[in-house]
Amino acid sequence: MSTRGNTQKLSIYDLKLRRLLEHNQRLKDDLSRPRLHISEASTALIRYCKMTKDYLVPSVWGTVSKGEDPYAPQATQPGCVCTVM
Repeated sequence: MSTRGNTQKLSIYDLKLRRLLEHNQRLKDDLSRPRLHISEASTALIRYCKMTKDYLVPSVWGTVSKGEDPYAPQATQPGCVCTVM
């Protein structure tokens, strides 16, 4: 009976050790991830927002012609009765 209790304790300790080692590896991976300063990231985000036209914000970019707007409803072809989605 005591050997069974010892093997259960060992398996619990092995499980805890494995979980700690996995957690330690995840922390090492996080530490090795490349980092950016907040100022660099925010500057890049502002530049992207200024250079990328957003059709959903017409107050900033102005109205968009229907041919240029990817979100405009598509015209149906003559003779087309149903739409398959």
